[in-house]
Amino acid sequence: MNRNVWLLSLCQALLMTGNILLISVIALIGKKIAPSTSMITLPVALQFLGLMSATIPASLISGKLGRKKGFSIGNVVGITGASLATFSLTQQNFYLFCFATFLLGIGIGFGTLYRFAAIEVCDANARHRAISMSMAGGVLAAILGPNLAIMSQQWSQDGLYIGAFGSLIVLNILALVILQTISFPTVSSSTNTTKADKLSTIIKAPNFIVAVFAAMVAYAVMNILMTATPLAMIGCGFNFTKAAGVIEWHVLGMFAPAFFTGRLIELFGARMMILLGGLLFVACIAINIHGQSIWHFRAALVLLGVGWNFMFIAATGLFSQSYKESNKPKAQAFNECVVFSCVTITALLSGWLESTVGWQNLNIYVLPFVLMVIGLFAWDVKKSQVSGVA
Repeated sequence: MNRNVWLLSLCQALLMTGNILLISVIALIGKKIAPSTSMITLPVALQFLGLMSATIPASLISGKLGRKKGFSIGNVVGITGASLATFSLTQQNFYLFCFATFLLGIGIGFGTLYRFAAIEVCDANARHRAISMSMAGGVLAAILGPNLAIMSQQWSQDGLYIGAFGSLIVLNILALVILQTISFPTVSSSTNTTKADKLSTIIKAPNFIVAVFAAMVAYAVMNILMTATPLAMIGCGFNFTKAAGVIEWHVLGMFAPAFFTGRLIELFGARMMILLGGLLFVACIAINIHGQSIWHFRAALVLLGVGWNFMFIAATGLFSQSYKESNKPKAQAFNECVVFSCVTITALLSGWLESTVGWQNLNIYVLPFVLMVIGLFAWDVKKSQVSGVA
């Protein structure tokens, strides 16, 4: 894999480290400075809202100005958000902190496109490996993120995690510097002058909708079960340390397979790997329904992570082959908006659903969506084998 893909993987690792750092501290900060208990999770909600609102502009800006400028804008917004968060915490200004987390979400929204950029800096026959390696940076993030959250708590005496946002500024600056060393393809003048097709035409392309649907289900199901797991574990009497340990195993399950997922996709095809990811999701759900011991939670969350890795990376690769170059910004904007809108919704609903319908019923409720993907791609794999398509 070439140098540019490895550098993009490092940028992805820095982005994910910042995400894990934010997840670790934002709700705790809200609990300390929110004017009422009903507003504790408002900073988290606004972060996801910022991410969701950035998906379409980020794709269009990158298509117009190029990947380097697009990602640089995202990092500058991230630096601004982290700096504003630091200042707001020194003033204990909750509403200013909320605006800062919204800006941080926008910065993250630009960074979600790293996996598509990895395709563009590699050979056409290595696209699946490039996507996979760009996601492998999550292994570093899984280790670095929680440890930065713990260490940053010791850097300030007021318990507001001001040091965490100082770390976030450094992470964004590092990514910004690394980006300047990456050689991205130049923006073609013909791409900017060629009028993109209507969205109604783009989504009718072969594999487009099925790939978007698979990515959406992969991320939404993973997110809702991951977010609800600590709540379910604490409800079963496990302490926070046990729950955090299960999440750590889950994050490793999400990203460690990325070192070989691309090769598996090349060997077996994207459709087969999406199907395999769906079957791992079913196994995860079956374990969650079967019991609530520490081993049930741990095994289920590892399977959930690996299933997400297979399904999401394969769906991204399949999606990247479903549109013309002139349609790339609009197609990617649509995909990111759909996928991360669902991520936002599931993040906000997971706690409420776990507390109202219960852990096992929650698993049952998401199962039909997974079975839809399995049914769709089982039929698609059979059709592809008959037609000889990989």
